[in-house]
Parts: sequence; C-alpha cells; structure tokens
Amino acid sequence: MLISPCGAKCEECPFYQKPCIGCKSLNGKVFWAEDHIESGICPMYDCAVNNKELGSCGKCKDLPCEMFYNMKDPNMTDEAHQKSIMERVNTLRT
Repeated sequence: MLISPCGAKCEECPFYQKPCIGCKSLNGKVFWAEDHIESGICPMYDCAVNNKELGSCGKCKDLPCEMFYNMKDPNMTDEAHQKSIMERVNTLRT
C-alpha cells in the first residue's frame, strides 16, 4: 500500500490516480497545494521530507505536530478530522 509522508493511504483517497499519483511521486507538489500554498508543495511533505529529511512524519519526534491539527480539510467535520489524525499517526507508527 502506498503511504504518503503524513500517513494518508493513497489508495483510499478519492483523488488518487486522478489527479494525484501520490505525494512521493510528485515531490509534494499535490494538485490542491497549487491553489492554496505559495510554494505549491504540501507543507507536511515539505517539513518531513525536504526540511527534516526524515522521509515521513512517522520518524518525527513531534508526531502529531500542530500542522496535523491545523491542516484540516474544510469539508471534514472536527470529529472526522480528529479520527483522520489518529488513523494516520497509527499508520505511521506501525
């Protein structure tokens, strides 16, 4: 299974394959970042892979960091967002 640096399971994402082929394949330049992030790179990817050179958030001592809580899909409820964080953290720790 393809796992993104933030612990998302790519195959479970409705955008996987169209328009996204996975963060790692795109060097963090995912489709949604183009319109919302000045650098065009997902901040979580940028932090873990580019800045800290960890490969994933799972190797970071601060997991889950503030970025996990702040980067909420506006279409998600708070409860769904919290569940998503816990699932991703569990994925990264296994």
